[in-house]
Amino acid sequence: MSSVPEDPSAFVAPSRERLPAASAMAVGPPVRLLALSDGIYAIAMTLLVLDLSLPEGLDSAEFHRELRSMIPQFLAYGLSFTLLVGFWQDQRRIHMLVRQADEGFIRLTALGLGAVALVPFPTSMLSDYTDEPVAVALYSAVIAAIDLIHLAQFTLLCRRPRLRTRAVPRRLIWGFSAELGSTILVFGTAAVIALFDPTAAMYSWLALIPLKIAVGRASRGRPVRPATGD
Repeated sequence: MSSVPEDPSAFVAPSRERLPAASAMAVGPPVRLLALSDGIYAIAMTLLVLDLSLPEGLDSAEFHRELRSMIPQFLAYGLSFTLLVGFWQDQRRIHMLVRQADEGFIRLTALGLGAVALVPFPTSMLSDYTDEPVAVALYSAVIAAIDLIHLAQFTLLCRRPRLRTRAVPRRLIWGFSAELGSTILVFGTAAVIALFDPTAAMYSWLALIPLKIAVGRASRGRPVRPATGD
């Protein structure tokens, strides 16, 4: 997840780069790829709700007891939905840079979407088995993997100017990479901690909040340098 501005003109700097008419590496415009991404994110977000249901025919006491027992499910749903919204925003910001998607970028996108589609499963495990190390470790690993793939997509675009619409200022390269890296660090570390203490691993997720704030402040404070790659 990231605090990179939504405005494309704030995200990238102008470039005079032109894509060769016949590029062996270019596959085509990313319009359909972006549509596929939006669809999978929408489905993953919707599937999160399917685990939220109450049995029928409950009396008042049973109703309140069942409702209280669902608190972990509501918390897991809220966390996963928030993370998916952030991932979706990052994905769209990355796609704003794409003029032509090559095979490498398409493979990375497909891999990331596969991880996104998997999110409802570890979310369900987490809500039902919060004390199980494997459940917490798997959830943490999937979340870290999604941002790791986003970082790989962004790095690929930075290294292949022919695929981009414009050049990317160094300050925004650093800031966006650090934003993604903070999630990878926190949830990747939590995946390891969960194998020994799942409760401590879940509490460690809170470290993402001050880390994001620190990264955002550091990014805004860095001087603008000339754009790279063009």
